[in-house]
Amino acid sequence: MTTNLKGKTAVVTGSTSGIGLAYARAFASAGANIVLNGFGAPADIEKERTAIESDYKVKAVHSPADMSKPAEIAGMIALGETSFGSVDILVNNAGIQFVSPVEDFPPEKWERIIAINLSSAFYGIRAAVPGMKKRGWGRIINTASAHSLVASPFKSAYVSAKHGIAGLTKTVALELATFKVTCNCISPGYVWTPLVEKQIPDTMKARNMTKEQVINDVLLDAQPTKQFVTVEQVAALALFLCGDDAAQITGTNLSIDGGWTAE
Repeated sequence: MTTNLKGKTAVVTGSTSGIGLAYARAFASAGANIVLNGFGAPADIEKERTAIESDYKVKAVHSPADMSKPAEIAGMIALGETSFGSVDILVNNAGIQFVSPVEDFPPEKWERIIAINLSSAFYGIRAAVPGMKKRGWGRIINTASAHSLVASPFKSAYVSAKHGIAGLTKTVALELATFKVTCNCISPGYVWTPLVEKQIPDTMKARNMTKEQVINDVLLDAQPTKQFVTVEQVAALALFLCGDDAAQITGTNLSIDGGWTAE
């Protein structure tokens, strides 16, 4: 059954590239209006925004909200509500990464990763839930990670944040269970995105490896399929979660990781 989101609005954080942009385009393809969010060159963002409008005949706006600032996150939700009348779907997807042994981990990097990868989801949910409850329908999807279930060395902040996302997802799902609002998290393995590409040099340095060794022996070593997950595969799962067939799926952590967490 195809998911029909006509008349609905989706806010997707960190959606100017990578998985977030794939989510936004998937929802737009089902008829939803979109609030994009994220940093980048203004011309690049405008290109993606107008492409969504012309490709799918929906409306799209961009919020420059900084995910480390609670007031700006609330403003982003308000922008969706004032622009389109509601925020029906919230995808907490913004994320950053930093790789370092725990004893050398810069405290400011820890604080920033927790703020952007975990606290921003709380603030987004807090702002969006009243409207969803009032309308009696909503979908909250948090991008977690295989690292919400298992750990890897040198990623203390990221793994902590993603484990936190899994707990937040369950709690919110229980609170909203009688309001026809679901809350789930999707836990991808390694997806080929700018975030993954950017962490390769740090991992090369931390582990004293070549780029090829990092890709094959570190990244894809964890995935039994030996293939990266694609952004389109992650977006298709999110789109399914927004449909009627997924109305009884809530509080779950859905792995899409090539078998990584099966081991």
